[in-house]
Amino acid sequence: MANPWTGEVALVINQQRRVLKLTLGALAELEQELETVSLVELVQRFEGSEFSSRDILAVIGAGLRGSGADISRTDLLQADIDGGPMAAAKAAAELLARAFMVPGEA
Repeated sequence: MANPWTGEVALVINQQRRVLKLTLGALAELEQELETVSLVELVQRFEGSEFSSRDILAVIGAGLRGSGADISRTDLLQADIDGGPMAAAKAAAELLARAFMVPGEA
């Protein structure tokens, strides 16, 4: 089960429930992959609903790798995500929010 207090988010990918988490290493990978000046820039894109499908897939991929899953970008591009693009976008936004949540905030 995903633990929101440790930054985890659950998402069903290819009929398998996965737990995603953005570790510091996953965040660094994400920053490099999306060539953002800072992660704050990425968070602002999600807050302003100005994110792209590339952003969503990059966040989900980083979250999967942060939780120890070995999934390639190619596999993720071909994956079936329960709930479709909206569920994927919601999971990505939650991952980012939980990665920067201060303990005790709700």
